[in-house]
Amino acid sequence: MKLIIAILREPNEEPVSRALTSANFRVTYIASTGGLLHHGMTTLLIGVDDAQVETALDIIRKNCQPATDPGTRNATIFVVKVDEFTHF
Repeated sequence: MKLIIAILREPNEEPVSRALTSANFRVTYIASTGGLLHHGMTTLLIGVDDAQVETALDIIRKNCQPATDPGTRNATIFVVKVDEFTHF
């Protein structure tokens, strides 16, 4: 099991989250702020089986807008191993 932590610029949040949920991924949203100018960001937490990681990352890549300014990133993604998961 893996946890994907995707930190997105706000314009990317809606298309990425819609695409993920349409593909039956469960997504938790956290409003966040970051960067030099403290831009509005959204952090998505997505728990996936190991075999689903590449599918989820591909959905994120396809639904993020291209960066407009040099050195600007529209998404930062971490994939973290999960030792235990409990759902109740």
